[in-house]
Amino acid sequence: MSPGFETGNGTLNHSLGLETKESAMFAHKLSMYLKNDGALAFKNKIEGDIIPLLRKQKGFLQEITFLYLNGREVHAFSLWESAEHAEVYNRKAYPEVVRMLASVIEGAPLVQTYEVLNSTIPKSVAAVSA
Repeated sequence: MSPGFETGNGTLNHSLGLETKESAMFAHKLSMYLKNDGALAFKNKIEGDIIPLLRKQKGFLQEITFLYLNGREVHAFSLWESAEHAEVYNRKAYPEVVRMLASVIEGAPLVQTYEVLNSTIPKSVAAVSA
């Protein structure tokens, strides 16, 4: 298991140095650059291919994608119920996501995983996806 995700007693919030008994939500962030004039094709791939794939993954909660004003820099965040769900996605579905995006991005995305400290996503959304 990746360091800083789950411990035997719960999750470890490294930035605060606290351990909690409840599961923490996790975010998987992809940072990438689009090919020239690729914003529309990227948007279509996200809506038509990526989001449907994510919705099939256990523990998936939300996806939000930001396009920088220059029209080429993109940051996509997927939110997951737990570190375990984020890791399973990373091992099993993420390679497929990269393959789907290959025609619209330059190079490989930079991947980062975060523990979510706070969110306005209602707890009922998380319960429905379980």
